[in-house]
Amino acid sequence: MVETNIRYEGSLRCTAEHAPSHTTLTTDAPVDNQGKGESFSPTDLVATALGSCILTTMGIVAARMQVDMTGSHATVIKEMATSAPRRIAKLAVTLTMHGTFDETQKEKLTRAAHVCPVHQSLHLDIDVPIDIHWP
Repeated sequence: MVETNIRYEGSLRCTAEHAPSHTTLTTDAPVDNQGKGESFSPTDLVATALGSCILTTMGIVAARMQVDMTGSHATVIKEMATSAPRRIAKLAVTLTMHGTFDETQKEKLTRAAHVCPVHQSLHLDIDVPIDIHWP
């Protein structure tokens, strides 16, 4: 169990504190939804969580295989639905892998990308294509 405390600051901005580490982050409503777009929106954080969760889960599998994937990165493109209700329609993930991988390792890492906890927690209506570019 992890506690996060969120305070509404006004003007569609919130500050969140991760209780165990006291790390904070700010969210702001996006410009297309009455905000200033000066920080991550809550739905941007969903996209960020997905990309970092995928890389972390792959990193756990890579470490078990004694494979170094340092420098690998994810780009997540978030698309909002064009009709009501306002929601995330698509999170397109592109992974660029760094390291040396054989076919078995690629298969295990690909499987890991698709079973990260955030991916498994998303609503089934959200399209989540994952494209992996290997060296």
